[in-house]
Amino acid sequence: MEIIAFLKVIVLGMVEGLTEFAPISSTGHMILVDDLWLHSGEFLTEYVANTFKIVVQLGSICAVVFVFKKRFQELLSTFMNSHSKQVKGLKVSHIAIGLLPAVILGFSFENFIDTYLFSVSTVVIGLILGSLLMVAADRWRLKAPVTLTVDDITYRQAFTVGLIQCFSLWPGFSRSGATISGGVLLGMSYRSAADFTFIMAVPIMLGASGLSLVKNWSYFSMEALPFFIAGFITAFLFALFSIRFFLKVIEKVKLMPFAVYRLVLAAAVYFIYF
Repeated sequence: MEIIAFLKVIVLGMVEGLTEFAPISSTGHMILVDDLWLHSGEFLTEYVANTFKIVVQLGSICAVVFVFKKRFQELLSTFMNSHSKQVKGLKVSHIAIGLLPAVILGFSFENFIDTYLFSVSTVVIGLILGSLLMVAADRWRLKAPVTLTVDDITYRQAFTVGLIQCFSLWPGFSRSGATISGGVLLGMSYRSAADFTFIMAVPIMLGASGLSLVKNWSYFSMEALPFFIAGFITAFLFALFSIRFFLKVIEKVKLMPFAVYRLVLAAAVYFIYF
């Protein structure tokens, strides 16, 4: 039984790593895979199982930091050096402005989201609505984007993308799907929108994981530690592959294939589960 439980945790880590930064909703996939097949609550306590789904994202976060390590070094250097001569380029202030709407809304409705929105039915709704936004982004994007790289992003774009990111508080909608679609609709290239999405994901995911750890620390035990380590390592490795692959193909394939996948998945889950 222990081996089977360990393998299930690795599967959850794989799902998290592969889906976190693709616009298909990692949270939605984690809920679907767990509720319909793995049932992690059977080998982890309910509170630890729910926290695992958030904390395992730390592996994915580390993968982002690894891929964008030079960018994060530049951001920290510019932020720490108050006399920096940098005028253009992505700054910590862009990220802060982009995070502000989701942080405020997330804290305000945290209990409601955790209590009522983490279910298969809400994920199906989120998958469909997120797909419609992605289709709209592909359909009405600027043929000649005005923001070619993440260094060209404006504060208005950062804040508006942050507002659109609030949709991702609904499980199944997808943070990357919302922000990339929003960025493209605002005149950003697919690559610049993806880069901003991934960089902005680090602080918000760290905050969510840290908050979950603090709230549920009393439920942890040494017996659960191997599960978290396995999930962390698995998510890191698969996220590393997923990020690099996605950044290579996004300009070529756009968002439509991901939107179609989400709609097919939503239909399949609906007919199987309901």
